[in-house]
Amino acid sequence: MKGWDYAANGWYFVTVCTRGRECFFGRIVDQRMRLSKVGDIALRYWEEIPNHSANAGLDAFVIMPNHLHGIVIIKAHDGPRRDVACRDIDCRDVACNVSTTTANIGAYGDGDLETAVPPKPGSLGAIVRSYKSAVTRWCRMNDYTSFAWQSRFYDQVIRDEAALQNIRRYILDNPARWELDSNNPEKRVS
Repeated sequence: MKGWDYAANGWYFVTVCTRGRECFFGRIVDQRMRLSKVGDIALRYWEEIPNHSANAGLDAFVIMPNHLHGIVIIKAHDGPRRDVACRDIDCRDVACNVSTTTANIGAYGDGDLETAVPPKPGSLGAIVRSYKSAVTRWCRMNDYTSFAWQSRFYDQVIRDEAALQNIRRYILDNPARWELDSNNPEKRVS
């Protein structure tokens, strides 16, 4: 969102895709996600984000065959804050941990842009960059050398409780809608 400080207090809906929408993370069976080894790592490292980013919390998320959707909460930090996105959502209670095991393009991914302009520490871009880097590093060290992320990610600032509930529902229902998902390489065109 133009002019938004992505290190500001807020709730953010994020979608991160694999390069070419390749299905590295597993497959959907009976409307449920069955994780591959890389999918297990993607899940584990996503759940560990709060352990590595002191200002980050997680809410609902889902790992899909070739992408993930999740809600990242950026909590209070020192200095000036911008609490617009927190107006109708209680940002003090960030431990919702709703788990199922886009409107804007994120400012940073793992492409050339981030090398030229690294994301602000503690920002959504820095959090997603670190996550993507950790999964990629594990894949390289474990002979999954063809694994790669799309260079950017999608994000949306969650502005109120109604939007939060709609996004949570979308995330949790995602595996059941896989056959219709635009990210599904086997999507049936009618």
